Amino acid sequence: MTAKYILGIDLGTTNSVLSYAALDTEAADVKLLDIPQLVSASTIESRTSLPSFTYLGTVDEGRDGAFNLPWAEARTFAVGRFAQYRAAEAPDRTIGAAKSWLCHQRVDRRQPILPWNAPDEVDKISPVTASQVYLEHLVAAWEDAFPDAPISDQQVVLTVPASFDPVARELTREAATAAGLPAGFVLLEEPQAALYAWLATTGDDWRKMLKVNETVLVCDIGGGTTDLTLVRVTEEAGTLALERVAVGNHLLVGGDNMDLTLAHMVATEFDKQGVKLNPWQSVSLWHSCRAAKESLLAEGGPEKQSISVLGRGSKLIGGTVSVEVDRQSVANLLVDGFLPPCSAADRPQKQRASGFQEIGLPFESDPGITRHLAAFLAAHGEATGSSIFPTHVLFNGGVLKADTLRSRLLEVMRQWCEGNQPTNPLEGVHDLDHAVSRGAAYYGWAKDQGGMRIRGGVARSYYVGIETAGLAIPGAPRPLRALCVVPFGMEEGTQCDVPSGEVGLVLGEPVQFRFFSSAIRKSDRPSDVLNAWEEGELVESVPLEATLPADADVEDAHVPVTFQSRVTELGMLELWCVSTNTPGRWKLEFSVREETES
Repeated sequence: MTAKYILGIDLGTTNSVLSYAALDTEAADVKLLDIPQLVSASTIESRTSLPSFTYLGTVDEGRDGAFNLPWAEARTFAVGRFAQYRAAEAPDRTIGAAKSWLCHQRVDRRQPILPWNAPDEVDKISPVTASQVYLEHLVAAWEDAFPDAPISDQQVVLTVPASFDPVARELTREAATAAGLPAGFVLLEEPQAALYAWLATTGDDWRKMLKVNETVLVCDIGGGTTDLTLVRVTEEAGTLALERVAVGNHLLVGGDNMDLTLAHMVATEFDKQGVKLNPWQSVSLWHSCRAAKESLLAEGGPEKQSISVLGRGSKLIGGTVSVEVDRQSVANLLVDGFLPPCSAADRPQKQRASGFQEIGLPFESDPGITRHLAAFLAAHGEATGSSIFPTHVLFNGGVLKADTLRSRLLEVMRQWCEGNQPTNPLEGVHDLDHAVSRGAAYYGWAKDQGGMRIRGGVARSYYVGIETAGLAIPGAPRPLRALCVVPFGMEEGTQCDVPSGEVGLVLGEPVQFRFFSSAIRKSDRPSDVLNAWEEGELVESVPLEATLPADADVEDAHVPVTFQSRVTELGMLELWCVSTNTPGRWKLEFSVREETES
């Protein structure tokens, strides 16, 4: 069946959104899907976004149908607005930031670990399952609204952070496939989607706003993460074009950190009143501060607002405790704390690590986003020790709806320009809450219609670790070399042979394969070998433990191979080990699978 619509899905850390556009139109008309969801027990309303929260109810709560939806009955959990509200009252039963857990390498993301640190009586689910639940809700909402256009017959673009590594992309694909997305869906980086949304609103006028060799910084500060991307204006056959040239690390700092900061300030005020908050109330306060922050920093927001926490304990049962905060003090706290003035030479501050650390989300130790931005621009400079000074910036993400935050960020970047063209925001209408989803739908429409595309390819160079031969030294591992197998910018749907010398592949016994990536080594080509590298140049991903099947044609367990790499249309990486003396081929996926397919 021919697709009628292109769907753009933003699986957000804090909110998820679905946009769509008909494919039979001369111009893209992107619309938002109204998503039915629980806003309280047994009360369903439609919203343009679905908060990415899951509330795991008790058995008693689910018996009376309080969590039922038009397309689902006898549910024991709630997704969306009601789940977000419950986070303040029952944080130990509420899941948030599931997407951030997808890229957390220190945990098994397929195991039921969420809510993190929940008591034993709570039936936990995995980060993959949580992501699947949000996507299932969006799929059901779509098919409820468009029963004659099942999602399996439509074209779908699903967004992911530009910083997602191949493992996180693979886990996202698993969740999406399990939720019912069509097999041919496409992954698109979120900052690119935001830029596509801007292109959709400007039409061809963008070619008058930008010039060759100018650089656009897409700065996306959402609820849980900060995503940085650089896009350069180029020229192809006399026509302006856009190319994504750099992406930042997955920074776990954003609106959630701001909410927690505000919660600390409010807790101090409670303490002055002689009110000591217990751990349960502290978590509840964190969630309550989210709504207060959004209200106070919104354009035309109130000058003051009360923040309340439900009473708990013998003296407070049935009551609440409240503190009033004012707009200016909150703005000053968050602006100075998260966007502090700094120079282009400043870097994120590192704290001495504790010997014992809780295995939770790896939040940034330095919340100063401006310092992270300075490090990002310097790392991707064209010459050693230089920085890139963006000529334009596109703000995105719910946090940057606040004018005070946008103004400070722009002020800091303009101070860095040092005589270069000052950084200016891109002009035009931009929906910060829904831009990623809208842009994804527009990208799909433009791809179908043959419209303008942002060039990108993979956002990092990838390497395999090869153990060197030599004499063994007691207590010391053998030296490791890194062989580049996937270059920066390798396009989706392409493959390449890696022209390297033969490497011995171990078969028939458990071995460990080590993989590395780099966002800053952009000139490395397939076959380049690194014998040493500076700290921060390469980042090691989770090693792959596997036993590859022995080749029936060869008795030796060590088979000489060369490499062939491929980037799928979905942006997944495959590495093939090709025997040089037999027909044998073995595929190594950059994934967390315990067993590797051959």
